[in-house]
Amino acid sequence: MAVGTAGRSLMGPLLAVNLVVYLIILGLAGWSLDKYINGQQNHHHLGGNSSTSFMLIFALIAGVIGACSVLAGLIHLRAWRSDSLAGAASPAIIAWPITALACGLVCKEIILGGHRGKRLQTLEAFIIISTLTQLIYLGLLHAGIYNSRFGPGYRRWGTEYGSKGQEPRKTSTPAVV
Repeated sequence: MAVGTAGRSLMGPLLAVNLVVYLIILGLAGWSLDKYINGQQNHHHLGGNSSTSFMLIFALIAGVIGACSVLAGLIHLRAWRSDSLAGAASPAIIAWPITALACGLVCKEIILGGHRGKRLQTLEAFIIISTLTQLIYLGLLHAGIYNSRFGPGYRRWGTEYGSKGQEPRKTSTPAVV
């Protein structure tokens, strides 16, 4: 097995699942927030309680940042180098806590109870699913740090990106001290 193919073979399907889940979250949260803004909280597919508006706002934010994280992950999947890993890991590290915050608001909404319509319950389920899949994706991105079989790590000295034997560049102009 070539170096890094164990993590790469798992990352493609996980990115596809994450993209679909985040797009569904964006659609459902956008529709629900539109109904809330229009004052239609008693819509038979919506319902909700006092935490619903906060959950919808954070679901939209998590959906946008999560979708951007997936796009950066697709670019990394295509390049599969340690320098593209940093570009994919940064939005993934930001997307997971925001998704986890939306998941916490989902838990609060479930605890408060009340009538929650089918679309709101579906949105809650997809937020919980996206929290777990984003955490798995984040783990896969960073698995290469521990074993090169799972993918590229960050900078490794002695490779083509940073060599032990290279001397610093000499410039023609002396440095002013």
